[in-house]
Amino acid sequence: MMAAAASNLKPVSLELGGKSPLLIFDDADVDEAAKFAFDGIFTSKGEICVASSRIYVQEGIYDKIVKKLIEKANAWVVGDPFDPQVNQGPQTDKNQFEKILSYIEHGKREGATLLTGGNRIGQKGYYIQPTIFADVKEDMIIAKEEIFGPVMSLMKFKTMEEAIKRANDTTYGLAAGVITKDLNVANTVSRSIRAGVVWMNCYLLLDVGCPYGGYKMSGFGRENGMDSFNEYLQTKSVVTPIHDSPWH
Repeated sequence: MMAAAASNLKPVSLELGGKSPLLIFDDADVDEAAKFAFDGIFTSKGEICVASSRIYVQEGIYDKIVKKLIEKANAWVVGDPFDPQVNQGPQTDKNQFEKILSYIEHGKREGATLLTGGNRIGQKGYYIQPTIFADVKEDMIIAKEEIFGPVMSLMKFKTMEEAIKRANDTTYGLAAGVITKDLNVANTVSRSIRAGVVWMNCYLLLDVGCPYGGYKMSGFGRENGMDSFNEYLQTKSVVTPIHDSPWH
């Protein structure tokens, strides 16, 4: 935006960061919900803008989800990405690798409970264990800032209203997800979360016909879908007087 303003006022469309919440309700299928939550953050070693980095789980199934997530983390294979048995490769470079590890240390210092992971793997390469923190609060750095790495913040909630309020307590608004069998809950949450994309009973599904973009500090403008054409078009008004018209 600064470069455009300093040059020729070229219009820009910005898809920026995210700190996307995934809300899992008591009626959700535990295995399915745990899979969505895990894959949503650990896909592409967490270096994905719509990663489900904040997981909110209703208290009735919280312990079951925690158990499933830890099992998945323990079975997650980190290593050479050319090995077909590997699930997670190295972080993109040294700077990002060190940044992620510094966020993990912030989480420990701020009092979040480290359930699993939290360390580098080996002494060569930029490999980091899939890391899950519990007892995370919205004012913690790991809950506020985009880590862009394999670090999950796990939180418990009681009511739908509480979950919506906490999910919206962020400067970002790129994506979100809701896992429930209750259509009323799904509709209420999807309409209440301030994010550009809300996935219901799925996560990370994108389609060329589905507009994609952010709210708040996650940017503006849309990619994909008919809305994307607006970024390349101008509206023109042509006004012509009609003389001697009875409607003039």
